[in-house]
Amino acid sequence: MSETGQLKRKLGARHLNMIAIGGSIGTGLFLASGATIANAGPGGALLAYCLIGIMIYFLMTSLGELATHNPTSGAFFTYGTKYIEGGFGFALGWNYWYNWAITVAFELVAVQFIMKFWFPDIPGVYWSAIFLAIVFGINALTVKGFGESEFLFSLVKVIAIVIFIVIGIAMIAKIMMTPGMVTFSNWTKGEAPFVGGFQALIGVAMIAGFSFQGTEMVGVAAGESKDPKKTIPIAIKQIFWRILLFYVVCIFIIGTLVSYDDPRLLQAASDENIALSPFTLLYEQAGFAFAASLMNAVILTAILSAGNSGMYSSTRMLFDMAREGRAPKWFAKLDMRGVPMNALYATTAVAALCFLTTFIGQQEVFNWLLNMSGMCGFIVWLGIAISHYRFRKGYLAQGNKLEDLAYTAKFFPFAPWFAFILCTIVVLGQNYQAVMEGQWLSVLSTYISIPLFLVIWLSYKWKHKTKLIPYDQMDVQPMNIDKE
Repeated sequence: MSETGQLKRKLGARHLNMIAIGGSIGTGLFLASGATIANAGPGGALLAYCLIGIMIYFLMTSLGELATHNPTSGAFFTYGTKYIEGGFGFALGWNYWYNWAITVAFELVAVQFIMKFWFPDIPGVYWSAIFLAIVFGINALTVKGFGESEFLFSLVKVIAIVIFIVIGIAMIAKIMMTPGMVTFSNWTKGEAPFVGGFQALIGVAMIAGFSFQGTEMVGVAAGESKDPKKTIPIAIKQIFWRILLFYVVCIFIIGTLVSYDDPRLLQAASDENIALSPFTLLYEQAGFAFAASLMNAVILTAILSAGNSGMYSSTRMLFDMAREGRAPKWFAKLDMRGVPMNALYATTAVAALCFLTTFIGQQEVFNWLLNMSGMCGFIVWLGIAISHYRFRKGYLAQGNKLEDLAYTAKFFPFAPWFAFILCTIVVLGQNYQAVMEGQWLSVLSTYISIPLFLVIWLSYKWKHKTKLIPYDQMDVQPMNIDKE
C-alpha cells in the first residue's frame, strides 16, 4: 500500500456514458415501475417520471458545469465545501458515501429475492455473500477494469430495454389496428389516468427518484476521466435522451398495456415475485414463454451493475474526503494499481449489512435500506443544486466570464431553483400521512437520513465554527488536471 496519491485517469467517454446508465438502471426501473402505476395510475406515474426526469436533466447540466471546471472524485463533498460551507460539504460527502454503501447492501438483499426464483431452497444470505465477493473483486481491479465491466453490464441492460420498447410499441400498434379494440382503455378506466391524488404522486416521485439515482456518478467518475472537459459534456448531453427513452417510454408502454388495478403489479412491488415484473408481464402477453427466466437474468445483471457502480462511487468519495482531511488519512492510501483499497474495505463492511437478513426478515431489511438510500439521494441532489447556484454567482461576482467555462449549464437560475424546490417537496411530503397519524416507526424508516445529515453537518459546524462562504471569497479557479 502506497502513501496518498492521485487516482489514474483511465475512464474514456464510452465508460462515462455507460456508468451514467449503469448506476441508474436497476431494481427501480425493472421492478418498482409496476408499483408506481399501481399506486398512482398510468398518468400519475408518467407525470412523476417526467417531472423527476426533467429535474435530473437540470441537475446533470449543473453537475456538468461543476465537474468540467473542477473534476474530482470528491465531487459533491468538494463542491459543497468550496461553494457553500465547510460543514455542509463535510456532511454531503459522508451522506453520499453511506448512501451508496447502503445501496450496495440493498442490491445484495435484492439478489436474495431474485436467486430464490431459481434456487428456492438455498438460504439467500449465501447469494449475497457470493455477489458481494464479485463486486469487491471487480472494484479491486484497476479503474480501467471497473470501467470495462460496467460497460458490459450496462450494455446488457440497454439491449434488454430496447427490445422491450420494440415489443411494446408493436403490441400497441397491433391493438390500434385491431377493429373494436380501445387503444388507450387503461388510461380512461376507473380513476385513471390519475389515481390516489397528490399524496400518491409524491410517493411515486420518491420511487422514481430512486430509479434515477446513479446518473450523478458522472461527477464522481470525473476524477478518473481521461479528458473531463470533453468527455463529461458528451455524457451530460446524452442523459436527457436516455431518460426519455429508458424511463418515460417504458412507463408509457406499461401503463398503456397493463391495467393499473392488475393485482400482479402490486405483487411485483413486494419484490418477492420477480416473475411478475411489469417487463415480464408484457413479454408473457406477447407470447414469450421463457420471459420469466430471461427477465430474471437481466434483472440480476442490472443489480450486479448497480452494486458495482455503487461500490465504486462510495469508495472514491471516501478516498477523496480522506485526502482532503475530512476522513481518516488511512482511507486515502492507494495500492500499486492506483486503487484505494482501504476505502474499499470500509465500504464493503457497510455493504455487509445485507447479512442482517439472517436475523431480521428480508422484506424489513429491504424496505429500511430502500428508504434510507432514497432519501440520501435527494439530499445529494439538493446539494448539487445549491452548489451550482452559488458557484455561478461567485464565479460572476469575481469578474469572470461565462465564455471561459468549459461547459455552461443552460436555464440558469431556473434549473437549480426548480430542482431545489421539487426535491424539497418530495422529501418533506414523502410520508406526511404517517406523521399526521402518529405512525412513528414508519416515519423513522422514511426520514431517518435527514436528522443523520443534520447531526453531521451541525456538529462539524459547531466544532470548526464554519460559516457560509461569501461570493467574493470563493475559490472559483479551475482545477489543473493531468490527463495521464
